[in-house]
Amino acid sequence: MRAMWSGAVSFGLVSVPVKAYSATSNHDIRFHQVHAADGGRIKYKRTCSIDGEEVEYADIVKGYETEDGELITLDEEDLDSLPTKSGHEIDVVEFVPADQIDPLLFEKSYYLEPDAKAAKPYALLREALVQTDRMAVVKVALRQRESIALLRVRDKAIVLQTMLWPDEVREPEFDVLDAEVELRPQELTMAASLVESLGADFDPSQFHDEYRDAVVDLIERKRTTGDTRPAPAAEKRDEGPDSMTDLLSALQASVEAARAGGKQEDPAPKKAPARKPSSKKKDEAEEAPRKRTRKPA
Repeated sequence: MRAMWSGAVSFGLVSVPVKAYSATSNHDIRFHQVHAADGGRIKYKRTCSIDGEEVEYADIVKGYETEDGELITLDEEDLDSLPTKSGHEIDVVEFVPADQIDPLLFEKSYYLEPDAKAAKPYALLREALVQTDRMAVVKVALRQRESIALLRVRDKAIVLQTMLWPDEVREPEFDVLDAEVELRPQELTMAASLVESLGADFDPSQFHDEYRDAVVDLIERKRTTGDTRPAPAAEKRDEGPDSMTDLLSALQASVEAARAGGKQEDPAPKKAPARKPSSKKKDEAEEAPRKRTRKPA
């Protein structure tokens, strides 16, 4: 695994240097959208909904539309003015009972690996959390934003569990839940009996993604039966005058043409200086001085 963050857990006067690793991964089979006729990849262009023109990344800004239909745009200078958090500290705010944390608040999990010299304070924090059956509420800056998170124990590792902010959790506003429902004692007894009959200790290894297994089998079956074709190589296309490759090619062609022109025996008329590539006219970006030749007398 590759560490995505490094810093230290700080609680009281104790500081534990750690590295954070993503604790989960996505094993979904990813497909590409391709043209059924020739297998070519389907590409999407960034076009403006007003004029239909393709828009370069440099001309794109972030926009927020208000409820009353007003559009507010933010450029890079605006975004740079926002307060950002950066640091390498996981600051413990408080230790809370584990049963007070709603799992609905859980977001992403990271394993914390201690520095070799910090094995003892790491183990001390881990065992303290286990014995007290508590989790540590912490604040940490990830990707330049401050997040609220938890430190909890999984086996021998301390897990950094990022959390949603409370206002990001929706309330179940269903009118049907407020309706009066009559439950008879016999029904409650039967329901409880059914729950007990299906009771078991949870073992996640007993479950697996049957859909993914079926997709893998289908792909392998098509491969072994020869139902495949070579993936087509995408053709290199001219990306326009804003492409650095095109600019360098034009400059290189100009230099080579100028050198070749300097080796001629008879003087040739002076060439006009090569035009600077312009984003307005594509033909100007592709224009390069041509070598002038003279027929022998």
